[in-house]
Amino acid sequence: MKKILLSSLLIFVLFIQSCSSFFTGEKENKFITVKGTHFIKDGEPYYFVGTNLWYGCYLGSPGETGDRERLKTELDMLKDIGVTNLRILAASEESYIKNSLRPAIQKEPGIYDEDLLEGLDFLLAEMGKRDMQGVIFLNNYWEWSGGMAQYNAWFGADNPVDPGNPQQGWVMFMNYSATFYRNKAANDYFQEYIKKIVTRKNKFNGFYYFEDPVIMAWQLANEPRPGEGETGEKYVEPYYKWIDETAAYIHSIDPNHLVTTGSEGTRGSLDIPEVYLKAHQSKNIDYMTFHLWAKNWSWYKADNPEETFPVTLKKAEKYFNDHLQYARETGKPITLEEFGLGRDFEKYSKASPATYRDKYFAKMFELVYDSAKAGAPIAGTNFWSWGGVGEAQHDDYKWRPGDPFTGDPPQEPQGLNSVFAADVSTLKILKEHSDNMHSL
Repeated sequence: MKKILLSSLLIFVLFIQSCSSFFTGEKENKFITVKGTHFIKDGEPYYFVGTNLWYGCYLGSPGETGDRERLKTELDMLKDIGVTNLRILAASEESYIKNSLRPAIQKEPGIYDEDLLEGLDFLLAEMGKRDMQGVIFLNNYWEWSGGMAQYNAWFGADNPVDPGNPQQGWVMFMNYSATFYRNKAANDYFQEYIKKIVTRKNKFNGFYYFEDPVIMAWQLANEPRPGEGETGEKYVEPYYKWIDETAAYIHSIDPNHLVTTGSEGTRGSLDIPEVYLKAHQSKNIDYMTFHLWAKNWSWYKADNPEETFPVTLKKAEKYFNDHLQYARETGKPITLEEFGLGRDFEKYSKASPATYRDKYFAKMFELVYDSAKAGAPIAGTNFWSWGGVGEAQHDDYKWRPGDPFTGDPPQEPQGLNSVFAADVSTLKILKEHSDNMHSL
C-alpha cells in the first residue's frame, strides 16, 4: 500500500511539473522574454527590424487626427518590407510650450482624449493581425509631447522653461525637465497614468494591455536624461532611483512584459559610461537601449557631406561598438532604437535625393547584422522614422494642428528625418536588411 501511495505521489508530482512546464512554455511563447543577452520569442532568439511610428495612435483615432485606412495601408507596407517592430507613443500632455503636440492624450491631470486612447487600441489590434511587436513609451524628457516638463508645470514646479525662449534655452530646459525625478506629486500622478494605460482593456481585441502579446516592452520615457552639465550631475542619484522605482512599479502591475529605459546611451548620460551602466543595472530593467544622432551631435555637417560623412561613419561605428560592450558588461540585450539622417544637404522635399542617408543606413545595418550573427547582444533597430504617405503641407515645412503626420515631431521640419513610402532606394535597403535579420 505504501509503495502504491508513493507511486501515485510520484506520478502526481511529475504531472504537476509537466503542467508547470507546459504553462511556462505557453507564457514564453506568448510574450517576448530575455535569456542572457538575447530576446526569446516562440522559443527562438528574436531579431527584428523596426521603425518609430510614434504617431500611430493619432492615425488610429476615430477623432480629428484619425486616418485608419492610411494606418492599415502603412502597416501593410511596413510588413511587406519586413519591418515588424514599432516604437510608439502612449502618452502626450497638453503643454505650455508652443511647439508641442496637439491634441494631447492628457489635456490636464485626469482629463483624457478618449479618441486617442481608442486610437492606441486600434493600432495595437491591427499590429496583432500582422504579427508585429510594439515598444511603448510612457513619458518624454523632451518638449514635443509635453512630457516631464508639463508634469512639473502641473505639479508645482516654479518658473516653467521653454527651450524656444532665447532667454532660457536648451540647457535650462533639460535641467528643468530633470527636476521631474524629484517631484513626488508629479510622479505619484505619473504612476496613476501608467496604471491607466497598462490595465486598459482594448476595445478591438479584448485584451487588457498587460496581457496583450503584441506589446514587447514598456519604456519609461523617450530619451530620459539626468540633466545636463554640472546641474545634471546633481540629478544622477534621483535619476537612478526614478528608473528603478518606476520600472518596479510597472512590473508590479504587469508581470508579462519587458521594461526598459528609452535612453540614448552615454550621450544622454552626461557622456559618462558609468552613469549609463548604473542606470541599466537595475534588476527591474530588462534590456538596454541606445540612440545615435550623428547630425545632432555635430559629427555630420549637412552642408559639407563629403568631408564629414566618412568621419561620421567612424564615430558611429565606435559608438555602436562601445554600447555593445556595455551590454556585455551588464549581461543584457540591447537595441538601437533611434537613428536617422536627413536627405542630401538637408532638403525636406520628397523629391530630394537621400544618397548619404542610404549609405548611412546600409552601414548601420551591416554593423547590426554582422554583430548579431556573431552572437553579440544586439537584437535589432528602430530607425527614425517612418513618414509613410504623410507630406508637409506648407512651404516652410512646419507642422500645424490638423496637418497629416510625417515621422518628424511637430517642432521639426516635416521631412527632416522621415522615410517616406516613395523612398524606393531606402526601402530596398530595409528589405535586404530584414531578410538578413530574419534569417538569423
